[in-house]
Amino acid sequence: MNMNLDTLREANVKRCEQYFHPLNSWSPTDWACAMAGEAGEACNAVKKLKRHAAGAGVPGQPTTTVECVDAIAKELADTIIYADLLAARLHINLSDAVRHKFNEVSDRMHSPIRI
Repeated sequence: MNMNLDTLREANVKRCEQYFHPLNSWSPTDWACAMAGEAGEACNAVKKLKRHAAGAGVPGQPTTTVECVDAIAKELADTIIYADLLAARLHINLSDAVRHKFNEVSDRMHSPIRI
């Protein structure tokens, strides 16, 4: 099933407020630190993929490429979820922000590719 950022925002804020805490009870700094922590975990998962590819298995770590990539996917998803909550906390429409930034870089690179 395809999902868009508006669908994520609606479910994300609802779940946060119903099962964790009010969105505004965390400062933008709190949300940014949570997002950065998940991005760091994604980087660590990528490091484990590199170790696996080099044949340097570590006990208790993923043992297949598929397991490594699955771990990366989960951490990237967590990063995006926290990025959306940070954006919600700051009243940023993430769909608009991503579109604008993508097109800005396309303009800078003289690329005709736009979203």
